[in-house]
Amino acid sequence: MNIENLIKDTFAAHEHDAPDSEAVLAAARQRIDSRRSGLSRPFAVAAGATVLTLGAVTAVVLNRPEPAEHAQIAAPTNGSQSQTPTATAPAAAGLQMPYSLGWLPPGSVAYRVHRINVGSSGAKPDVPLYGGEYMLTVTADGQVLQVDVQQFRMVSVDEAAFKSGPGKSVTINGQRGVESSVSTGPGGYELYVAHPDGGSMYVNVSAAPGSNAPPQQLVDAGRRIAENIRFPGTTTVTPAYGLRDLPNGMRICAFDVTQGGPAGPGTNTSYRLGTCTVQPSIFVNSAVGGNPPGTPGQPVQGHATRYADENGYRQLWVLDAVGGAPVVIAGRVPQADLYDIASRLVLPH
Repeated sequence: MNIENLIKDTFAAHEHDAPDSEAVLAAARQRIDSRRSGLSRPFAVAAGATVLTLGAVTAVVLNRPEPAEHAQIAAPTNGSQSQTPTATAPAAAGLQMPYSLGWLPPGSVAYRVHRINVGSSGAKPDVPLYGGEYMLTVTADGQVLQVDVQQFRMVSVDEAAFKSGPGKSVTINGQRGVESSVSTGPGGYELYVAHPDGGSMYVNVSAAPGSNAPPQQLVDAGRRIAENIRFPGTTTVTPAYGLRDLPNGMRICAFDVTQGGPAGPGTNTSYRLGTCTVQPSIFVNSAVGGNPPGTPGQPVQGHATRYADENGYRQLWVLDAVGGAPVVIAGRVPQADLYDIASRLVLPH
């Protein structure tokens, strides 16, 4: 088992929007240095994939004052990329987040969320070290705010590091925290607050490039978000497509769901599959573009496919799978394993 390498490799795959992998394992001191520039990109789970960035689309369910048990981040249900299945088609299962956001600033919301279900401590072997992340843009009256919320089970408040300047003590819901002292700095408002079960929560609120926000607005929003984080998580994310009945003890080790992009209000979804105790061996991704490489393969679920083998790194492209776009399944695994996973895709109809 090599959990540290697994976490390193997972973060390295999307290094522009997640903490630097070495820093995560060294108390995440470089978290802010790898802060997204503009909006972030999804997991790059296939070689040469063209990825999409977040767009200013609406997911109003995120900031409605609904009961936590009903919280859901859903795929869009209108337009050419609608993911609503027919009455007879199986629906993709919702993906569980480990905590919920009970409040967000008013406005329309675009989001990207990811969770890495790997790593554990001896005391809590069933609890992943990394608790997942919400990355959102909130647009209201021409103002655009960027919101980033993460849970670090391995990072204490004492190990907080800021981009904007030295921190100062603060108390949130009776829990000790440290917030950035210069909310007008390049990192906006930043806060680490202790989690009662260990580790910390990180909250960052900043004005998007080209937008402005008064410093006190950032402070007030960041503190209120932190005050309304709910444990355990009851939020589920609706993916663009799902997976069912994975074989041979395989599990979803990580997922990434992004709503919005240049093509419109679509939902892109990526998975990493494996045992979750060693490096995930199979990557599945809908956030791809360009012409699929390789040669025609065997049809899967009524969809044409293309297959490519690049020095043992094999890719199976299921064409016209999600809103006219392909889903690619890739890894250094036998060809039969790729077709097996493809047969287990839960695709929209």
